[in-house]
Amino acid sequence: MSMYRLLFLLFAPCFLLLSSCSEYSNVLKSGDYEYKYEAAKALYADGHYRQAAELFAMLLAPLKGTSYGEESLYMLGESNMKAKDYESAVMFFKKYYQTYSKGTYMELARFNSGYSLYKQTPDIRLDQSSTMEAIKEFQNFLDYCPETTLKGQTHDIIFDMQDRLVRKEYLSAKLYFDLGTYTINCFYGGNNYEACVVTAQNALKDYPYASEQLREDLSILVLRAKYHLARQSVEAKRMERFRDAIDEYYAFQNDFPESQYMKEAKDILNYSQRIVEKKGGPPNPLKGE
Repeated sequence: MSMYRLLFLLFAPCFLLLSSCSEYSNVLKSGDYEYKYEAAKALYADGHYRQAAELFAMLLAPLKGTSYGEESLYMLGESNMKAKDYESAVMFFKKYYQTYSKGTYMELARFNSGYSLYKQTPDIRLDQSSTMEAIKEFQNFLDYCPETTLKGQTHDIIFDMQDRLVRKEYLSAKLYFDLGTYTINCFYGGNNYEACVVTAQNALKDYPYASEQLREDLSILVLRAKYHLARQSVEAKRMERFRDAIDEYYAFQNDFPESQYMKEAKDILNYSQRIVEKKGGPPNPLKGE
């Protein structure tokens, strides 16, 4: 053990002041890398993550190939993550598990890489490419570490991000529904209600593990859109679309029998059935259930 390291261990509490005095500058200039390494760990332990990251970054080259070098690379990722520099954290965590595929911190590096990506996910109204990247990173983590004790936490985060993607699709479908018969910028056969149905149904199909509430919200949106589509359809398509709305009601009732939207759904059913019967359509075998 070097004299500098021995002195550091004896006077470690003094490093609590490193971030606010000239001693930190002296550590930066020091050529004793073990001393600098211990100082970086002390700064990290005391919550001075940016200063710790600066020191760990300086240690990567001189300590490469040593146990200190491996830990310095991992701690550099940790320090950046704790400092909320998530972009840098992802870069160093990935560098760690790519360099040390069987390293001491491989599991944590893979998890924290996904977590740092997760922390960068934007508002649901914005592009969700980073959310998709974070989901992929966590799925890779589970593939590489199938026995991890972090499996439950990882699944919770993945489900949260999937719900984020579903909420974005819900907002898109809701926007189409709210536009109604407005025809500008409609890409699905010139009808926003059709666009709403397609968008909501795709979301239900693509995200089968979305939360129950989101699936219910999407499903009632499909029923509403089919109903309004029928009401504003030309005569040649009107009956077929009202029957489609009736079928959609029973699918909704089956999936969400206790739904908060059930009264609205039944009103749609009753109106649709009256229209079909008035026009002499075939009797509904489910009528009266």
